[in-house]
Amino acid sequence: MTIATEHIQPLLETKRIPAALVAAFLLQTAGALFWAGSAAERITVLENRADANRVAIEKVAVLEERSRTMQQSLDRIEAKLDRMEKPPSP
Repeated sequence: MTIATEHIQPLLETKRIPAALVAAFLLQTAGALFWAGSAAERITVLENRADANRVAIEKVAVLEERSRTMQQSLDRIEAKLDRMEKPPSP
């Protein structure tokens, strides 16, 4: 035997780990893995929602630009009508 195993072996033999402690570690590990899996699933759902929202946001941006263009056209038309309605100055 090597020197390391000569010192470690007696420590392991004299200090037994209780079964309840081992069970607690296993349950905690299983709980952590379950939690991580459910967290990953929630993140995936949120990413999918964000992708769907991104498309809607792009559509709204296009509609806002079209609305702005229509408003500018309407302003020009109103200005021309106002000029046509005013009598010429002498």
